[in-house]
Amino acid sequence: MPAAGSEGDEGPAGEQAGPGAPKLCGYLQKLSGKGPLRGFRSRWFVFDPRRCYLYYFKGPQEALPLGHIDIASACFSYHQPEAAAAAAGDEAAAFEVHGPGGAVAVLKAATRQDMTYWLQELQQKRWEYCNNLDAAKRDSRTSPTPSDFSKGLVAKDSPDLSILSQNASAERARNILAVETSPTDLVGEQAASQPAPVQPSAINFSLKQWSTELKNSMSSLRKGNNENRRSVFYTSEEWELLDATPKDLEDSMALEEKRKHLAEGNKGLTSSAFPFDFGRIPQKTRRPLKDMIGSSKNRNSSDSSPTEWYSGNGNKLVSELQLKYQSQQEELEKLKKDLLSQKELVRLLQQTVRSSQYDKYFASRLCEGVPKDKLELLHQKDDQILGLNNQLEKLNLEKDSLQQEVKNLKCKVGELNEQLGMLMETIQAKDEVIMKLSRQLSECEDNSSSPSGSVNSPMATCVNKELQELDRLKYTSLEAKLCQIESKYLILLQEVKTPVCSEEQSPAREVITQLLEDALKAETSEQPEQAFFKPHLVSEYDIYGFQTVPEDDEEEKLVAKSRALDLRSLSLSENREISTGVKWENYLASTMNREMMRCAELKNLIRSGIPHEHRSKVWKWCVNLHVKKFKDSTVPEYFQTLLQSALEKQNPASKQIELDLLRTLPNNKHYSSPTSEGIQKLRNVLLAFSWRNPDIGYCQGLNRLVAIALLYLEQEDAFWCLVTIVEVFMPRDYYTKTLLGSQVDQRVFKDLMSEKLPRLHAHFEQYKVDYTLITFNWFLVVFVDSVVSDILFKIWDSFLYEGPKVIFRFALAFFKYKEEEILKLQDSMSIFKYLRYFTRTVVDARKLTGIAFGDLNPFPLRQIRNRRTYHLEKVRLELNELEAIREDFLRERETCVEKRDLISDDEEDS
Repeated sequence: MPAAGSEGDEGPAGEQAGPGAPKLCGYLQKLSGKGPLRGFRSRWFVFDPRRCYLYYFKGPQEALPLGHIDIASACFSYHQPEAAAAAAGDEAAAFEVHGPGGAVAVLKAATRQDMTYWLQELQQKRWEYCNNLDAAKRDSRTSPTPSDFSKGLVAKDSPDLSILSQNASAERARNILAVETSPTDLVGEQAASQPAPVQPSAINFSLKQWSTELKNSMSSLRKGNNENRRSVFYTSEEWELLDATPKDLEDSMALEEKRKHLAEGNKGLTSSAFPFDFGRIPQKTRRPLKDMIGSSKNRNSSDSSPTEWYSGNGNKLVSELQLKYQSQQEELEKLKKDLLSQKELVRLLQQTVRSSQYDKYFASRLCEGVPKDKLELLHQKDDQILGLNNQLEKLNLEKDSLQQEVKNLKCKVGELNEQLGMLMETIQAKDEVIMKLSRQLSECEDNSSSPSGSVNSPMATCVNKELQELDRLKYTSLEAKLCQIESKYLILLQEVKTPVCSEEQSPAREVITQLLEDALKAETSEQPEQAFFKPHLVSEYDIYGFQTVPEDDEEEKLVAKSRALDLRSLSLSENREISTGVKWENYLASTMNREMMRCAELKNLIRSGIPHEHRSKVWKWCVNLHVKKFKDSTVPEYFQTLLQSALEKQNPASKQIELDLLRTLPNNKHYSSPTSEGIQKLRNVLLAFSWRNPDIGYCQGLNRLVAIALLYLEQEDAFWCLVTIVEVFMPRDYYTKTLLGSQVDQRVFKDLMSEKLPRLHAHFEQYKVDYTLITFNWFLVVFVDSVVSDILFKIWDSFLYEGPKVIFRFALAFFKYKEEEILKLQDSMSIFKYLRYFTRTVVDARKLTGIAFGDLNPFPLRQIRNRRTYHLEKVRLELNELEAIREDFLRERETCVEKRDLISDDEEDS
């Protein structure tokens, strides 16, 4: 994300950055420590472009870092401005860096402006580092080729889909998220001369960092180092980082691996592997630098690694003894201070006792000849004096507090006056800008209207673009309103068309029929004037190839067009896909130099919906994630071998597969005719799977699962997608002849309905409505042909990542979405009729997803598994009883002469 005035235009790490290019460094506070010692501590941070590491030091003058944060594989998060305003103090400027393996570093800048600058620069460095890695390595691992963006039948059907390169895609995301900001004095090389920001817990109690701090302290005490004790990285004009070369990068990576192995073997040694090279060091300073960080073995080498400095056993022993000696010295100093304070306390107490004894003796001598009443009066006066003194002290304290309050109020008044003056200046400046822009706008309009004004200034071009964007937004809003009005208009016409009591053909009914025909008539080129005034709001097919308006049923045609208009209006009125697309661009760019991994961020992104252009890649990754153990145990060209065997040998499932091909998705243009491209691919995948899994062979429902997968995946990937659903996700016997697993899931779903939606469950029980007759098909084919296509593919996104629990979530979410409408129905016929089509009336995917993954929580998978086990035993017992009854009937028929002529349907078919 480039920031204005920053090194956002700087080249990639170590390549385009010139010798005088500014380096990303500055003060930040890092959350560290444990228990009561946990708190923010000020650290000096510096970014290493060669490794994409963010190192942190105790101060800018230290030679060895305390640690580092891997930015190349990191994600960033921070509080929103609303939440930040409610936070106390400077917590609003805190942000988190999520590294690999779940490591989280909490950093805090001095101001929110600095936080924004750091976030933008770190993301910019991460983009540059990822985009400039070795091209062959990146392409061989995770960089998607143009064909990876969208595969399957949908990709071939989208010629206008703009496939952006990685750099262009990253640049677009950075431009959308960029915020103009500039750092304060605590960021940059000049910050090294500034004092470190003060924080409450400035003392570092971390035992893990004592070894590194001891090395820094010992280095600073060496003779001759104090005069040249300037930052070897940032504040010196003589010492700089060398530009990185590919060989240096490989050497530093090997050195890091070597350091990790040594660190695992020698856990008692605390050292820092800081892979920076030093260049252009003056001759007079080279010897002290070697003395400071070198050893007797490598005094003639200026790039020895810290691992080699402390690799000997003698150095380890010396380091441990120094640590023990330092800790004992500190403990001794503390005890000495405690002893001195105790002695001082004893001395004060002795003085107090002596003065009290002297006062008592002196008072007794004076009071020997004084009358008793005068002594009492004297005591009373003493008490009064003490009371007045106490009251005086209280009044003095109140006076001081009031004076302090007056000072604070004066300071606040001064600040308010300054803010008022600044606001007045800002308003005045904005007024001047508005007047200037108004004049320029009027000049542009005059120039555009006059023949001579053919040459426009850059400002006029910018204003024209803004006006065009404003016109486009207005047009989009008007188009959304038009869709809403036309949808209501269609519903109204349908209601008015239905006759009430008379069957006579009235003129009004003829008018309504004509209006319906006009409304359902598709716009053609033969009506240019109508096309000019009315935009083409609903196309014949959606982006997935599904027919938006059916051709056979007139009533369904009206409802389908009304639904398509509602979807179009929803997509136009809310630009939801923009923010989701930017988040996906940001995430995929961060995975360019590493494989995608399961994490909370990816789960939330998938739940919000995968963009159309990235769905092929993510679906393929999800499938490979679940079937990796199967694929590893198969031979190469496994799918082709299965397909060849199924085609050459007789397959008992091939006949039923052929019968169901054209009945799979007749409303999708990829499967609508025998010559459609999807039909042959569908046949191949089903035949190959029937040969792989002869226990199932083929079951009605598998064809729809494969058809949806083929829209975004190639044949082999769609085959493994089917394996994932049947053999990994769903329980055993889900797609067998008895459909045992499917029956069990319906009983589990009934239990969840009574728990999550008790009112609706009681309503169904009251009117004896068996809603599992409707939901059975939802589970069997994962909502195919039951919901609108946009929602269907969002359900499949989460289903392929999380598994079958998603089906239960969305099935409950559909009922909760329409709960109030269902409760208004008061007879079983109307309820059952409504349940047959109500899922197609749900068009708001965001609301439905919020219900599924928010309102229905908690939703533990363990509960579903336990209930599946419980109901499985019950269903098996029932099936065994039915089988016993069947066998008894067959035996009775064989022995009874009257029943021998009875033939069942199964026997007749066979």
